[in-house]
Amino acid sequence: MYNLIVLAARPSDWTHEQFIDWWRGEHAEVTYPLPGLLRWQHTELLDTFDERSAGWDGLSILSFASREALDAALASPEWKEAVRNVGAMRGRRMIWYGAEQTMVPAAGSGE
Repeated sequence: MYNLIVLAARPSDWTHEQFIDWWRGEHAEVTYPLPGLLRWQHTELLDTFDERSAGWDGLSILSFASREALDAALASPEWKEAVRNVGAMRGRRMIWYGAEQTMVPAAGSGE
C-alpha cells in the first residue's frame, strides 16, 4: 500500500464538531470518487499527550496500491475537486505520502 496522510485543523471560526462533520460529510463526498482509492481511514483527534501535539482535529490516511496509483489520483479531476473543496474550508493541514508497512496486524485480519 501507498498512503497519503493528512493532518488537519479547523478554521478558527469553526467548532471541532463542525469540522469533523464537514470532513466526514461534504468533503468525504468529493473524496470517495478518487480513482484507485482502496481504503480511507479517518481519526477524529480528541486529546493530546502534550502541548506540542495540540491544535489538530483529525487525521486521514488514504491508501492506494502503488505510488503510480497515487500519482494518477493526484492528477485526476476528482483530486482537483477535493482540493477546491478544501480551499473553501480555510483550515490548516500537513500532508505526507509514503509506503505502508504493517508492524502489528489487526486481530483476525489474516496478515
